[in-house]
Amino acid sequence: MSDFKRYTVTTALPYANGPVHIGHLAGVYVPADIYVRFLRKTGYDVLFIGGSDEHGVPITLKARQRGVSPQDVVDEYHGIIRDSFIDFGISFDIYSRTSLPLHHETAAAFFKKLHASGKLVEKETEQYYDEEAKQYLADRYITGTCPHCGYEKAYGDQCEKCGTSLSPMELIDPKSTLSGAAPIKKKTSHWYLPLDEYEPWLRQWILEGHKEWKSNVYGQCKSWIDQGLHPRAVTRDLNWGVKVPLPDSEDKVLYVWFDAPIGYISAARDWAQQTGKDWEPYWKDKESRLIHFIGKDNIVFHCIIFPAMLKAEGDYILPDNVPANEFLNLEGDKISTSRNWAVWLHEYLQEFPDQQDVLRYVLTANAPETKDNDFTWKDFQARNNNELVAILGNFIHRTLVLTHKYFEGVVPESTAADEKDEIYKSLAELKEKMEYSLHHFRFREALATYMDMARVGNKYLTDKEPWKLFKDNPEAVQGILHNALQIAAKLAVWGEVFLPFFSEKLSKMLNMEPVEWNAALNDILQPGHKIEPAEIIFNKIEDSAIEVQLAKLEKSKEENAAAEQTFEPIKDEITFDQFSALDLRVGQILEAEKVAKTKKLMKLLVDMGFEKRTIVSGVAEFFTPEDLIGKKVTVVANLGKRMLKGIESNGMILFAENPDGTLKLLAAADEAVNGGKVC
Repeated sequence: MSDFKRYTVTTALPYANGPVHIGHLAGVYVPADIYVRFLRKTGYDVLFIGGSDEHGVPITLKARQRGVSPQDVVDEYHGIIRDSFIDFGISFDIYSRTSLPLHHETAAAFFKKLHASGKLVEKETEQYYDEEAKQYLADRYITGTCPHCGYEKAYGDQCEKCGTSLSPMELIDPKSTLSGAAPIKKKTSHWYLPLDEYEPWLRQWILEGHKEWKSNVYGQCKSWIDQGLHPRAVTRDLNWGVKVPLPDSEDKVLYVWFDAPIGYISAARDWAQQTGKDWEPYWKDKESRLIHFIGKDNIVFHCIIFPAMLKAEGDYILPDNVPANEFLNLEGDKISTSRNWAVWLHEYLQEFPDQQDVLRYVLTANAPETKDNDFTWKDFQARNNNELVAILGNFIHRTLVLTHKYFEGVVPESTAADEKDEIYKSLAELKEKMEYSLHHFRFREALATYMDMARVGNKYLTDKEPWKLFKDNPEAVQGILHNALQIAAKLAVWGEVFLPFFSEKLSKMLNMEPVEWNAALNDILQPGHKIEPAEIIFNKIEDSAIEVQLAKLEKSKEENAAAEQTFEPIKDEITFDQFSALDLRVGQILEAEKVAKTKKLMKLLVDMGFEKRTIVSGVAEFFTPEDLIGKKVTVVANLGKRMLKGIESNGMILFAENPDGTLKLLAAADEAVNGGKVC
């Protein structure tokens, strides 16, 4: 038992603009549920918090595309997500949502306290503004050409093609997605959380005070702190979200990264209102332990930014651990909702009814705890057939069938005390090992230990072969099946944390009342106790079922490939004068080298005839320096100079982009003179 009186356990709030998939389940929700079930089973007071994140620009974009309100979008997906979690046995005490008035009230009050106590800084900055739409543009409402790779549909926060993080001001030729117009720069005021002021405290609190955190979490925090922290805006110009509770701020809302973690607090208040209990001890009592379960993309928010917010507010406890997981891939490729490269939870339940525990088992056994891991349907099938069916299910089924065959379903007397002592000692050692793993967030390890318990039972039955003994020695069979039934009952108790549906079914077959965690070390089923007939809990998964799933993924792959082969539409018509403004010249590449610490960029020295120029081009993925040296090229000679990774680039070389995104050199004829005009 730990020194904490109670636990507050939160899970990352899934974004309510789409359903949830196996990556979400593996990375956050199954590990959190295992941990919470273990805490409850061992006697701890736990508040398990979940909810939907319902603000932010992607939701407004989806609403705009569909011609509905943002509330319509979040209402639809909140229900889908909530039901998926219920169906998979994620045992939240509360699954709330950030569009509730209670959350708006909680987040606004949090902001007002920070503002009133001088913990926020107001700054005036220039941001893009759409004069036609008459509104400031959030990052995702701006597209343009990526300055790093030249992709023409990069967003204002990130280039989807090269993955580089951007700011809207870096985009070349930015356009508003609302009107298509070129936005103007316009001054606006926002409030900032001065993270730089908390840097010394964070360095001490995390780097010195939490060296026990997982290496991936600790390492990412150290990297951020060592690079230096900067003030971060907590408001933005948008009409969907928690309104900034200050005068003259009608068109401003709290930035979603600021209001979303406060959703954990408002969810606790929601729970308190529904149950009549007090939420504050779970958030404000120093004897409460706060644990955040998240994916690695949320580490900075939960380990640096949210703790700084809580520290600034002053009344709340800080997270004691943040056991973030890495990412789960699917069949060797990154899960992608936009490419439909995912296993959706609601679809899984339609195609594998009543097999929630199979997926929970496989995702836990293959959890991305320390590195990205891969889910494959063949592994899913193998783990079900070779482990759940052949080991756990086989032991349970044989034990119950034999008990009904030889003793009419009545637990026999114990006649093998020495064997029982040896078995119980072995199980007690495994239980202790499993508990250590669970306390230290090693859920893969804990599940493997649990399966070793099942192996103890399976081996015991196989070695004793009671079906061969009954005719000549029924008393020995009594002892064997008595012991086997006790193992089965223990597996029902301890298995609840991993496989709650299995545990419930087995408990019903054994006619068991609820048993405390440590009490399961002793006899659970007394002689004379009547059990129900055996039912098969885990069924073998046939090749045909797996082939259906692989075919679905192959179809997605083909559809994505077809979409990538689609040529982009021709841009808006231009005048001859606009074209004439371009000064296209022939050049020859003299030198070429990759730009250090970049994936895309190549530094080129080009002979323009009248001068030699340095041009940086995002082509390193498609060409080696040797491919380019000596080649005649077409250069946009009058393009303004730009700094790229500390190198001044003077001009642009033209390439042809195929529908699949590959580039080909748009070469000039060998006899063309360097510096000659292209007309």
